[in-house]
Amino acid sequence: MLQVQGVHKSYVTAQGPLAVLAGVDLHLAERSSLALMGESGSGKSTLLHLVAGLDRVDSGSIRMGQQRLDQMSETQLAHWRRTEIGLVFQQFNLIGSLRVDDNLAFQARLAGRFDPQWQAQLVERLGLGDLLKRYPEQLSGGQQQRVAVGRALASRPGLLLADEPTGNLDEATSDDVLQLLLDLLRETPTSLLMVTHSARIAARLDRQVVLQRGHVQAPDAS
Repeated sequence: MLQVQGVHKSYVTAQGPLAVLAGVDLHLAERSSLALMGESGSGKSTLLHLVAGLDRVDSGSIRMGQQRLDQMSETQLAHWRRTEIGLVFQQFNLIGSLRVDDNLAFQARLAGRFDPQWQAQLVERLGLGDLLKRYPEQLSGGQQQRVAVGRALASRPGLLLADEPTGNLDEATSDDVLQLLLDLLRETPTSLLMVTHSARIAARLDRQVVLQRGHVQAPDAS
């Protein structure tokens, strides 16, 4: 479903080019979940941004199904992000001027896939029924992240990308949000690629890999 092959990415610094990814290979099957781990600065978020089409590879390929992201124009990438993926970030990134119900529907409306029945199911499963008319600033961190999860899944994307989605939550709330996310994924065709520093969180997903020295390795690799 997702195939990353030989991806290289460097950035220009005052000291010269900084190689972050040095030939990364990664695959993710349909309806599966994968935890991407690694030390701070190992390139986890860089790889996630490349898969999201938010940045460009220096070389290598990123395929999702029959589509080559690395060969798309900016216009094609923008359309692909609207319609094919969902994004969940550590900082929630809700729209402060919109109430919960409109935040939930925002991505699905952009994608032309708003489904009132599916949104109602998400509201019920995420326990947001009493919060729909509130604004993000009136919610706790756990409530905001549940809204962010619902927004990302409302369009039933093929791929959900999550960057430390529970990093700002306490352990109990983190576990609750992650369980809700995994339960909802089982009811959709969506695959999950999650960046996390937590081995405990990573263990809940189907597979775990570690990004180290610009390459993807098995978790127990040295």
